[in-house]
Amino acid sequence: MNAPPRAAVVHAVLDTEPTGSVCCSLVSKTMSILLDQKGVAATLERLSGEVRAALPPDAPAAIVGIRSRGEVLAQRMQAALQRRGCKNLAHGSLDITLYRDDLAEIGPAAQVRRTEIEFDVQDCFIVLVDDVLFTGRSARAAIDALVDLGRPRAIRLAVMVDRGGRELPIQADFVGVRTPDPKRHVTVKLVETDGEDCVEVV
Repeated sequence: MNAPPRAAVVHAVLDTEPTGSVCCSLVSKTMSILLDQKGVAATLERLSGEVRAALPPDAPAAIVGIRSRGEVLAQRMQAALQRRGCKNLAHGSLDITLYRDDLAEIGPAAQVRRTEIEFDVQDCFIVLVDDVLFTGRSARAAIDALVDLGRPRAIRLAVMVDRGGRELPIQADFVGVRTPDPKRHVTVKLVETDGEDCVEVV
């Protein structure tokens, strides 16, 4: 008896018209490619343009990535913004481990990494960057970590993927892609950390 086919079509939902290659391909019942390499690059360029338009002309600004993939995306976004004329844009990396609300559950397994914020947070317009927004708890932890360093003029959130499934009243200001089913896990892979650029939905 022949085994039933394992491939299935999975549809991706975007918040805007696609600007790059979005692959709703036949991969398997459990995994599909939402964005390929070109799609990731095009989405990040669009996000950078939206962030550029939102930067205030009368205040210092910074891009801060949430470790670890948010850090990589923030570095790429900073480079894209510099190409768009933002030469004095500060950059930083934020570790949110000690601000997580499940830290007691993680216990000794928690890995604390270095936060690198070498600019004055006070009265700074900050764009937080992360790979996936899901429950909102990581974003909440990042905001708490930033506020401990000073009082920013404003904090905005940019994410590559909004998965839905919010547990806190937090929304992203800049969204690359939205997925229709919060029950499906989303993985953002980047060359710097994973050897390739793509977004997978499982």
